[in-house]
Amino acid sequence: MTTPKETADVVLIGGGIMSATLGALLNDLQPEWDIRVYEKLDYVARESSHPWNNAGTGHAALCELNYSPQDANGNVDITKAVNINEQFHQSRQFWSFLVKEGIITDPTSFINPVPHMSYARGAQGRDYIRNRYETMVRNPLFADMEYSDDPAQHAEWLPLMFEKRGPGQVNGVSRVERGTDVDFGSLTRQLLGHVEDRGVQIRTAHTVTDLDRAADGWTVSVRDDRSSESFEVDAKFVFIGAGGGALHLLQKSGIAEGRGYGGFPVSGIFLRTSAPELVERHYAKVYGQAATGAPPMSVPHLDTRVIDGNRYLLFGPYAGFSPKFLKKGRFTDLPFSVRGNNLPVMLNVAKDNFDLVTYLMGQLAETKGGRFKTLEEFIPEVNPEQWDFITAGQRVQVMKRDPKKGGVLGFGTEVVSAADGSLAALLGASPGASTVTSIMLNLLERCFPQQYAGWEPRLKDMVPSLGRKLHEDPALLQELSEYTSGTLQIG
Repeated sequence: MTTPKETADVVLIGGGIMSATLGALLNDLQPEWDIRVYEKLDYVARESSHPWNNAGTGHAALCELNYSPQDANGNVDITKAVNINEQFHQSRQFWSFLVKEGIITDPTSFINPVPHMSYARGAQGRDYIRNRYETMVRNPLFADMEYSDDPAQHAEWLPLMFEKRGPGQVNGVSRVERGTDVDFGSLTRQLLGHVEDRGVQIRTAHTVTDLDRAADGWTVSVRDDRSSESFEVDAKFVFIGAGGGALHLLQKSGIAEGRGYGGFPVSGIFLRTSAPELVERHYAKVYGQAATGAPPMSVPHLDTRVIDGNRYLLFGPYAGFSPKFLKKGRFTDLPFSVRGNNLPVMLNVAKDNFDLVTYLMGQLAETKGGRFKTLEEFIPEVNPEQWDFITAGQRVQVMKRDPKKGGVLGFGTEVVSAADGSLAALLGASPGASTVTSIMLNLLERCFPQQYAGWEPRLKDMVPSLGRKLHEDPALLQELSEYTSGTLQIG
């Protein structure tokens, strides 16, 4: 029996924020293109983009301490923080464009103002927060950052954390009032709903099972999980934005650029509450310092979340381990990802990250009481009956070749693309969703070099700072900050 075959210009694999953003960009730039989205679950934004599968921080490096490391001499390197903040500004600009165009009618449905704060205990922690503040505040991107080591000021900023602390404690706290909380699930659904209204096909419960080179692009094998029927789509361009599932599909493509990549899955557990007496006394995202050996995604933080108009507090994450690459994945995901070309990389990563293994083993052995003890480092008085445990989405960290070490573990996001630009895959995790616009703009330039120059004027309508560095142009930074704050109602 002959397998039914369809044709398309673009196939986007995965129904999350990555595919939604790329689909919206391409649909605007080339409305005549036939674009298809295939999502294996029965609804979009059910994995990493779901609001309870991520912290919704709107990563702008305002509070995340792992983006501003300190060396032995007390010098703080903010290079990564500057880069991430620039990228988040691009996301804000694109989202403002969506509101201005009427694509999103209510920005509060996905983004809300929540201060971003950093916190460290003891004299050493206080000194780091102060050093970090003094370094960052000199950069225009962070000029409005505040710092305090005054207990009275801490209690005013964060009453739930500091009002009932005993005397004599030493803490350092920095604050940026213009932080945000982002519901990436809501944003994804609205973007995909918009492009579907404009003719983009979105098929849920459809699993991409294979990718093969074709004369003009790729043959994508798809299974309709509702009917168990399979078909093929010949596509000129394929984007693999399937979260943890991207690695397997990248391997199936067989492109040389994907050789040597492996994945290390880390799961997360959070504590959540909607108790009014707690929620009303804490309105901020407060990030602390990571434990020794902990991956950056495991930095403890106490967050205000705004989901469907309701406020919650979220604390965690408590790291765990599962061989699944997706929350709805399989226990065989990790072992089936091992190949001859990535096994040496994975072994070298294991050898050089024994402290991470030790940390994860300790987290797996942690009792429920022990987890509440960790929360007590942020909140002095904890009633366990007011909190419930939730399991967050799986994060698959990139393992890749390194000329010096043989293999390294990466904690960011990375686009892997074929030399001819016909296929691209997004691997990795944080800061991911927050920098999605920048990631997709770079992908467009890399994978569509013939069209990009013609697209650039329209892209600058969407993202006015495209091609410029805001920290080098304070006047433009001020102008665009005011524009996005007003448009998104976060000022």
